Amino acid sequence: MKYSYLGKSGLKVSQLCLGTMNFGPETEEKDAFRIMDAALDGGINFFDTANVYGGQERRGWTEEIIGRWFRQGGGRREKVVLATKVYGDMYDEQDGPNSASGLSGYKIRRHCEASLRRLQTDHVELYQMHHVDRKVSWNELWGAFEILVQQGKVDYIGSSNFAGWHIASAQAEAKARHFLGLVSEQHLYNLLERTPELEVLPASHELGLGVIPWSPLAGGLLGRNALAGTGVRSARSAKLEKHRPQLEQFSALCRELGEQEDQVALAWVLANPAVTAPIIGPRTIEQFEDSLRVTEIELDEDTLKKLDEIFPGPGRPAPEAYAW
Repeated sequence: MKYSYLGKSGLKVSQLCLGTMNFGPETEEKDAFRIMDAALDGGINFFDTANVYGGQERRGWTEEIIGRWFRQGGGRREKVVLATKVYGDMYDEQDGPNSASGLSGYKIRRHCEASLRRLQTDHVELYQMHHVDRKVSWNELWGAFEILVQQGKVDYIGSSNFAGWHIASAQAEAKARHFLGLVSEQHLYNLLERTPELEVLPASHELGLGVIPWSPLAGGLLGRNALAGTGVRSARSAKLEKHRPQLEQFSALCRELGEQEDQVALAWVLANPAVTAPIIGPRTIEQFEDSLRVTEIELDEDTLKKLDEIFPGPGRPAPEAYAW
């Protein structure tokens, strides 16, 4: 496994991040334990979760599973760079009207404490805003996060699903407070969704954020079994037909390379200098093991050019992508 610094921080994380969203609803606890143990054995030290993971009726379930895995001991907690998120509605009656999705100093404090209880730990390395809340000032947000850092409950702050200008605003306000600010942005990015190349990736790279792509396989559309209709969620079937010509060309290229589609798609994401680690979200131990060699795959310039031809991106960052 290879390791990179997380943005401008001094924290080193594996170039693959273990996503845990399937733990509970899709993956039984005993199998989730096996995957997490295998991740450590494979050199993956970066685990990502969120307080809302577990399904509509059981939010927090995934964090609870990770907490019980930590409780087994054996240095599990010490070996993991743990990331979780805050924003979503946890349907906690005690929060009253403040339970709705969003951010506030009140919610950040309460939800951080609840996540720590479920995770059975006294701190998380990376605490991420799961979405931007346009109604809340950065003065309030940075004030709340600074307290968590001072208390030792959180080491670093990250964002997710932010626009480029949100990142710029956040960093400017943090600098004015002499605070480190954001060290990462978790964002939708894959061969089929290249819009972030316009502003989010350049802004992150310039302002010291490591990008953590989520859904790097586009919900299975870039997986090895997509054209057969397996491994793709039913909601994606219309997109499969829309992109079938591209996916057929992609599969042919992967056969030429002697690599599986999902591994090439992940390697392509990793090749972007703004990217720290794409999130892999295996449902089974077999899916996890297939992902491990991705960091060893190097795509040459000719292959990258062919991928650009199959999956055209904006070409350049904004504004040059659409203006002189």
